[in-house]
Amino acid sequence: MDEILATFRPDLFAGKRVLISGGTSGVGLRLAKAFARLGAATIATGASQERLKVARADAEAKGVRFERLDVRNRAAIDAFVGALPSLDVLINAAGIAKPEKEYDEDGFLDVMDVNLNSVMRLSMAAYPLLARSKGSILNFASMLSYLVDDGVPAYCASKTAVVGLTRVLAHRFGPHGVRVNAIAPGYHQTDMTKALWSDPVPAGKIAAKAALKRWGTVDDLLGAVVFLSSPAALFVTAMTMPIDGGYVVSGF
Repeated sequence: MDEILATFRPDLFAGKRVLISGGTSGVGLRLAKAFARLGAATIATGASQERLKVARADAEAKGVRFERLDVRNRAAIDAFVGALPSLDVLINAAGIAKPEKEYDEDGFLDVMDVNLNSVMRLSMAAYPLLARSKGSILNFASMLSYLVDDGVPAYCASKTAVVGLTRVLAHRFGPHGVRVNAIAPGYHQTDMTKALWSDPVPAGKIAAKAALKRWGTVDDLLGAVVFLSSPAALFVTAMTMPIDGGYVVSGF
């Protein structure tokens, strides 16, 4: 993280407030730490009390405020966001997958609710504050917005829809100065993909298909997210940026 954040001004987000859903573990937590390091008043939310407890005890998360928020609960979102005095950046990082369980209707709908519906709920709740600050929204799509994994139909459907929703909200909110973008991560070494990257055979096949011939790390996502949330991207909106080491466009 240090090398990546060193490329940005250390006070880049000083005086700004950043809200990150799904920010108590994994990629979301890493992003929360990064924005705090760059001077932002950072709020990271999650639904798990256990993860909140662990995150609050993380010495590297100094300056991050952790709060419980169920992104499936519209009333809770409206109340939470409505209580904020200001907001400059919303990052919709909450996401789940239920391999082989998403063909069951309950599993399918739960994944869609967290991965897609929460993006709409949080974006609409945050819009008045973001319009006031001329802020931005950053959504999480995926390489599975473009590719297929038949074990996770709801995950694929939700991440494909995030791309479309990002474009629509960018045009809806754009007249009031609010930018809306997304990133589409590829194969990164996270808890969700551990079964693959910890096994040399599938890990090697995946790395070989990427242009950079390696797996991504969580830190590989930081620079793009910070850039898209910063003044350096003031004329960038309605875009989904692949961060996959060239994996999706591979022809073999």
